[in-house]
Amino acid sequence: MANQRLIYGFHAVNARLWQNPKSITELYVQKEKSDARTREVLEKAAAENVRVHFADADRLNTIAKGARHQGVAGFIDASKNHVHLEDVLDNLREPPLLLVLDGITDPHNLGACLRTADAMGVHAVIAPKDKSAGLNATVSKVACGAAETVPYITVTNLARTLRELKEYGIWIVGTDMGGESDLYHTDLPDSVAWVMGNEGEGMRRLTREHCDMLVAIPMFGTVGSMNVSVSAGMVLSETRRQKVLKAGQ
Repeated sequence: MANQRLIYGFHAVNARLWQNPKSITELYVQKEKSDARTREVLEKAAAENVRVHFADADRLNTIAKGARHQGVAGFIDASKNHVHLEDVLDNLREPPLLLVLDGITDPHNLGACLRTADAMGVHAVIAPKDKSAGLNATVSKVACGAAETVPYITVTNLARTLRELKEYGIWIVGTDMGGESDLYHTDLPDSVAWVMGNEGEGMRRLTREHCDMLVAIPMFGTVGSMNVSVSAGMVLSETRRQKVLKAGQ
């Protein structure tokens, strides 16, 4: 199957079983495991009529390509994950909060960003199809289930997508060390799409040109930069803090 994708580990498998069980094409569980987490997987799989294959540790190691699978692995039909940006925006009942990842190629960083996005209530993560890490087993593992809950939307033309977001009244806010203001002195818009660039090169020129504002994250120590998922956590957390304060007014 062309769209078949591997998932492994309890977080990724459980999230898939609860969020989209019909997308699971095959599920493998290690023989003779009877701990609580394994029983939970088996019970949910049975409830959703997901067929389970029991395999020994060597077989699971082969399926998971040597990754730490925790005794559970499976394959999903990734085509059943596809979500359009318009579907997300048109069904929101609150101002959009989006995360745009421009040139994030490390699957560990992508997985961590998805986990952060889920924690901060981001409505969708957007990334260009080219020069970006796609969803794979490593991303699902690092995301701890968030890859199954946060819509991850890939687009062929990021600049055009940013223009479309503006038509929805969404402000495009880029993170940049040379930003006009710093994160803690910026009154953020109600509807915002945060743009995070590649750790090495930052945002691409065309992406930067489509930003409505550039915001710097203040640095108070000796390091010159942070991991992109940490930076994303900081800006999303500050956005949520401001939303809570405004809601309480």
